[in-house]
Amino acid sequence: MGTATSRNVLFDLDGTLTDPREGIVACIRHALAALGHSGAVEGLERFIGPPLRDAFRELLATDDAAVIESAIARYRERFREVGMYENRVYEGIPEALELLDSSGARLFVATSKPRVFAERILEHFCLASHFVSIHGCHLDGTFSEKAKLIAHILAHEHLSAADTLMVGDRHHDAAAAIGNRVIPVGVLWGYGTREELALAGVQRYLERPEEIGGLVPR
Repeated sequence: MGTATSRNVLFDLDGTLTDPREGIVACIRHALAALGHSGAVEGLERFIGPPLRDAFRELLATDDAAVIESAIARYRERFREVGMYENRVYEGIPEALELLDSSGARLFVATSKPRVFAERILEHFCLASHFVSIHGCHLDGTFSEKAKLIAHILAHEHLSAADTLMVGDRHHDAAAAIGNRVIPVGVLWGYGTREELALAGVQRYLERPEEIGGLVPR
């Protein structure tokens, strides 16, 4: 898969390859309720993509690491059982990945989600075979910051930043790519807006999953 001159493409997972809204929102609510926050919380979709610790730091209005870790533990107890499967692949993604893979590109996953969960999700939806490797954070939070994760991938996989694209739906993906001199590509079917991505420095956009197949010239 790929040649010495092929383009490398890093993919975000949530909001880019799959729509995890149902599971993530339900797991956040489960964690908040477990910690005694039983009131309705709206707009939880905005926490799809950023690191989970940042989400709970904001939702719980605390920097107390013990409280945040407790919330994450509660989140994960539901997520590992049912939440990760309350998810769907965006229409057109499997075919687009197949086309891009066959073009000679080398595909990787770069997600702030723990790698152990990302691997299970991609295997469940029969997408894992398209990727050279799947990268995510460790359960302790190492590499949850997308910039550090991309830097790790570039070094670990021996990739040239100038020959690498980062495809994602949120400003975190774009800013992390630019910080590592990787080319950002914004997708408009996820949870970020064109305005959010533009402010982060994105200049190339994909409006439909089918367009992924043409990222690298055949």
